[in-house]
Amino acid sequence: MEQLPVVHSTFVLERSFAAPLDRVFSAFSDPAKKRIWLSEDGDHPVDSFEMDFHLGGIERLEYKLGDDTPFPGTPLVSLSIFQNIVDGARIVQASRMTLGGHCISATLVTFEFSASDEGTGLTVTHQGAFFERSDGPQMREGGWCRLMDSLGNYLHSE
Repeated sequence: MEQLPVVHSTFVLERSFAAPLDRVFSAFSDPAKKRIWLSEDGDHPVDSFEMDFHLGGIERLEYKLGDDTPFPGTPLVSLSIFQNIVDGARIVQASRMTLGGHCISATLVTFEFSASDEGTGLTVTHQGAFFERSDGPQMREGGWCRLMDSLGNYLHSE
């Protein structure tokens, strides 16, 4: 297979949630809460989700792509390691994503939380290296936008 150049990309998403900072941060730090908005609000059957929220801990999500994708039934695995945690303020994760056992990306994602009179501000900075057969930066950004919508829906219903 021809080896294509790595595609590097950075995008930043900013969101505001009408929820107190501790509730928003808890949606990221509590495994039961995070599983709901991260993995159960989509069209892909989740095989497993595990998270050990501490510095050096892991987060692992496995699911199969849905029937409406180009690769229905293909396993996708996201494995992250928590690089930095400042309670109520910041979470940094280094991640690797595989599709059908092939590594498609390596990323660094930083979540920054800030309290406001209206609730909580969240800035997500995604820095990625995308490899052969990857979803690419545009699809990944779209995926994170959907995840932020899912988080908003979760916080609204909690």
